[in-house]
Amino acid sequence: MSSMSRRGFLETAAAVSALAAVRPGSVAAGGQPKKAVLLSMLPKELGYRERFQMARDVGFAGIEIGTVSAAVEAQKIKEASDATGLTIHSVMNAAHWEYPLSSGDPAVVSKSVAGMETSLRNAKLWGAGVVLLVPAVVNPETSYQDAWTRSQKVVRERILPLAEELKVVVAMEEVWNKFLLSPLELARYVDEFASPWVKAYVDVGNMIFYGYPQDWIRTLGPRVARLHLKDFKLDRGEGRFYWKNLGEGDVDWVAVRQALSDIDYDSWMTTEIEGGDAAYLKDVVGRVDRFLAGQKPV
Repeated sequence: MSSMSRRGFLETAAAVSALAAVRPGSVAAGGQPKKAVLLSMLPKELGYRERFQMARDVGFAGIEIGTVSAAVEAQKIKEASDATGLTIHSVMNAAHWEYPLSSGDPAVVSKSVAGMETSLRNAKLWGAGVVLLVPAVVNPETSYQDAWTRSQKVVRERILPLAEELKVVVAMEEVWNKFLLSPLELARYVDEFASPWVKAYVDVGNMIFYGYPQDWIRTLGPRVARLHLKDFKLDRGEGRFYWKNLGEGDVDWVAVRQALSDIDYDSWMTTEIEGGDAAYLKDVVGRVDRFLAGQKPV
């Protein structure tokens, strides 16, 4: 066994031992990833404070929220976070699909930039360190090269200055937008900004169609700012996929956990699956705990 592989083995063994001593539903200390939930997974009929408290009670330590335009609503969210101690760690930008940064229409791009400005200011208000951005969409009107060049220009000139001012990372996600289809491309795309305020947001389910999340994680390494946890079951014969709970699809969770250990990832991971009541959410937390312990979630 090489010195590098021995070191990796020892680090992994230590991590698993530490996790085994952690109570179910708690967040492991000592450089371990932290558990978060997407706001949409919590019961919509409850107020923000009640939803946040539920998330805390079932074992989540953080939450990710989509862009909120109304100042009053944004303030209520901040108050709910302050009252419950649930950390808002990331903002999911909302405008990038309808108004892609890669559009050839300046009016569309301006709407997209405005959406990112709102997201960045949300992040500053809430104390979130990251805004998720889908940087471009390839379609019949926008070539791959145009998507690359246009989106980088807009991010560099019209988004990064505010991100730097507010000290919020812009994290690029690959999300079936026909763009950044390999970890090598995403790494290059991020690196070309040469900025500490541009990183990657990895969803462990999104690349199941054409790759392996553990490969993306290792390739991107320190560029990974945040993670989404979801699972899919593919029917390659029919060309269909089915959303599944963690551990019930095609993601190799043990391999993903090893990859995270290999890059010393210790930031937030957010479950992005179907929501439900407190009992359901407790089950999800249990699955994440088993994943963090190096086991299959189910």
